[in-house]
Amino acid sequence: MATISFGGLGNGVDFGQVIDQLLKVARLPVDRLNDQKAVLNSKSTDYATLSTKLIMLQSAADRLRFAGTFDRSSASVSNETVLTATASSTTTPGTYQIQVTRLAQSHQFVSKAAKAVTSTTADIVSGGSATFTFRVGAGSDQTITLGEAATLEDLRDQINDLGAGVTASIINTGSDTTPAYRLVLTATSTGAGNAVTIVTDQTDLDLTNGSGTGGTDTLQAAQDAEVIMGSSATVTLTRSDNVITDAIHGVTLTLKETGNAHVSVVRDIGAVKNNIKALAAAYNDVVKFINERNTYDVVTKKGGNFFNEPTVRTVLSQVRTALSATVSGASTFRTVGEIGFKTERDGTVTVDEAGLDAALNANYAGVKTLFVNQSGVTGVAQLLTDAVDRLDDVEFGSVTLRKQGLTKTIARLTDDIAKKQDALALYEERLKRQYAALDGLLRQLAGQSSFLTARGETGR
Repeated sequence: MATISFGGLGNGVDFGQVIDQLLKVARLPVDRLNDQKAVLNSKSTDYATLSTKLIMLQSAADRLRFAGTFDRSSASVSNETVLTATASSTTTPGTYQIQVTRLAQSHQFVSKAAKAVTSTTADIVSGGSATFTFRVGAGSDQTITLGEAATLEDLRDQINDLGAGVTASIINTGSDTTPAYRLVLTATSTGAGNAVTIVTDQTDLDLTNGSGTGGTDTLQAAQDAEVIMGSSATVTLTRSDNVITDAIHGVTLTLKETGNAHVSVVRDIGAVKNNIKALAAAYNDVVKFINERNTYDVVTKKGGNFFNEPTVRTVLSQVRTALSATVSGASTFRTVGEIGFKTERDGTVTVDEAGLDAALNANYAGVKTLFVNQSGVTGVAQLLTDAVDRLDDVEFGSVTLRKQGLTKTIARLTDDIAKKQDALALYEERLKRQYAALDGLLRQLAGQSSFLTARGETGR
């Protein structure tokens, strides 16, 4: 606050400095509350970050706690110009010979050249109005009503505005000087079942060929994809799309051109290993974050935000217990220590990659049983997920309750600070009035003293 000054004093006392010092003393309780609030705000921020890190640990555990998410597979294709393949975690390893004999196509046709128009804005409705109706596959009829003087552009735009499985465009099959504009219709979905049928056409384009000179020219027939699987005993599959998800369980095939290719699906142990290492990294992130804030400075005699906090001790205890638990019912490996995990002095864990590789290659099923949740066996990943759920439970979680407690305390301090600042403002105004009155009185006394001194000198 700026120094308060009283100008023109004749008494030699600067009451502004006096008021400043009095206010400084009176402000000490407010400063202490602000300091407390700053500390609690910092602590609240760290608890929010800790909660986020716990959720990240839970996310890492989720990738390992179910058989469908634990397993990882990869697919390789001998000829990716013919097709590509991606494998999900549910894929069974195997090799498949595939011959793509036909690609799926969408139906596409164009109005007859005899009915072409010289301008896209030329009138294509002879009477007062015209209807244009089409159908996609076995779907319902889609009807457009065109008014008098409607143009080729109007028809195109109204078809597209329907969004009914057909897109319309205009092509010029003439020249720059003598254009010949024709309507092109294309089904948005591939497959023989998505062929487009013109039901009614009352425009001059005459796509239904009522005049004998109209009709359509097919640019591309509606066609299903055809795939032959196997070399000796073969199976022929037809699909309406070039992306096939149900031919090989868990494998998505994307057909690109006709030809032959071998698809090989293998278990991706490297991806599983990376997920296990990611779990260890997420666990270490929680432990390190707590350790960095659970310190005490003997010089300043101040602790970190988590120093002497029972909540963080609970966090460390629960996640450590979950990770290091002995899994009852597991067959070969019963603790993560048996597959390469080691706890360091600071509470973090390191993973011996050679040991983890050996375990995965020698007994993949045993490692899987150690982590996944299944009948009769609660794996390490499930134990970690449960631990985080308890800590972050919206009603009773220890981290949640601590965050709520900090929020309430900060809110109470904010109210207390506001009240004390209001009182401080009133106190400042009262001091100003009091010292202003004193200043005026001293000026008056000084004036009287000068008057009396002058009278005395005159009377000599």
